[in-house]
Amino acid sequence: MGKGRVEPGTPKYIANKIKSKGLQKLRWFCQMCNKQCRDENGFKCHTMSESHQRQLLLFADNAGRYLSEFSYEFSKGFLYLLKRQFGTKRVKANKVYQEYISDRTHLHMNATQWTTLTGFVKWLGKTGKCVVDETDEGWFITYIDRDPATIELEEKMRRKEKAEKDDKERETDFLQRQIREGQKKESTEKPTDDGNTKELIREEDEKLSLNLKMDTFKKPAVAPIKNVLSTAGSDRMSMISKSSSRKSEKRKISALEEIIQEETKKKNYMRKDYWLLENIVVKVTTKTLGLEYLGKKGVVVKVMDKYGCMVKLFEPKVKLKLDQNHVETVIPNVGGRVIVVNGMHVGREAELIKLDADNFCVDVKLKSGPATGKIITRLPFEDLCKQHIAES
Repeated sequence: MGKGRVEPGTPKYIANKIKSKGLQKLRWFCQMCNKQCRDENGFKCHTMSESHQRQLLLFADNAGRYLSEFSYEFSKGFLYLLKRQFGTKRVKANKVYQEYISDRTHLHMNATQWTTLTGFVKWLGKTGKCVVDETDEGWFITYIDRDPATIELEEKMRRKEKAEKDDKERETDFLQRQIREGQKKESTEKPTDDGNTKELIREEDEKLSLNLKMDTFKKPAVAPIKNVLSTAGSDRMSMISKSSSRKSEKRKISALEEIIQEETKKKNYMRKDYWLLENIVVKVTTKTLGLEYLGKKGVVVKVMDKYGCMVKLFEPKVKLKLDQNHVETVIPNVGGRVIVVNGMHVGREAELIKLDADNFCVDVKLKSGPATGKIITRLPFEDLCKQHIAES
C-alpha cells in the first residue's frame, strides 16, 4: 500500500467517500481543470501541480476566448433551466440559481465574466432576454419566449380577446342607444291633459249599427294593343337607361375603391412590426409581474433592440424592462398631444382633434415635420400614443 493511500473498506476510506458526495465549496473548485477539492490544503496542492500549470498557460494565451466560452455556457444552462422549469412565470432569481447549482456538474459563476448574481441578472435585462425588476425581497426575472410560434400564438390570443371585448362594448352601446330612443318615443307619445280631450260615454238607448257598402265588381278597361306595345317599349327603354346609369355609378365607385386600396397599400407598406419610441406614455398589460403593476402607466425612457424598453412608472416610481407585447398605447382626451408611433408619419408630434371610440380611430393635426398642419383622419389607436410632457 503506497504512502498516503487509504485502504478500501476502512472507516477513513468510507468517510472520504461520504465527503466527496454532494456539492463542495466553490472557492476550492478549478474550472480550467474541472476539479473539485475538498479542503484548502487539497486546493493548494492542486494549484502547484504540473497539469494545473499547463492549463494556466493555455488560459494565458487566449484568456478572452475561454472567458467568453464559459460565460456563454453558464448563460445557456441558466436560461434553459428557467425556460423548461419556470416558463414565462415571474420567479425570484436566487431560486433559479439555487436550482441551477444543485447539479454537481454545473459551470461555476466564478469562471464567467459576472462576479455576482446581481450583475448577471442586470445583463439578462439589458440584453432583453428576461424582464427584470428589483423589490425589497430581491431580484425577480421573467423569461421572454422569442420562439416565433409562441409569439404568433400570443398575438392571436391577444387579438381574440380584444375582438371579444370590442364586440361586447358595441353590444352594450347599441342596447343603451336603443333604450334611450325607446324612452324618448314613450315620452313623445304620451297624451298631454290640456282640457280639450273628452271621455267617450255610451248612452243606454243608443243602438249600434254597422253599414258595409260593397262596391260592385267592375271589369277593367282593355287598352288597345298598340298603346300597350308603345307603353311597354317606353318602359323597357327607361329600364335600360336606369341599368346603364347604375352600371356607370358602379364603375365610378369601383375606381374610387381602387384609389382607396392603393392608398391603404402605401400606408401598410410603411408600417413596421415594432412601435416603441422614447417619451411616450404606455400602460402595462402583462400579469407576469404581479397584479400590483397591471394597468399602471409610465413613460418610456429608453428603447432597447426595437422590441424592448425601459419604462419608468408614475406610481409606484420604479423602472421596469418590458417587451412591447407587455404594454399598450395610451390615448389622451381631445386636445391632447400625441406622437405617431407607426405608419407614414412615425415620430411626428400631433394634436388630437377628434375621437371616434366606436370605430377605435382618431383624427389628428400634425405639429412637426414637413407636413405640419396636415389633418390625418381615421388613424387607428395603435398607431399613436400620448406624449409625455415633463413638469417644469
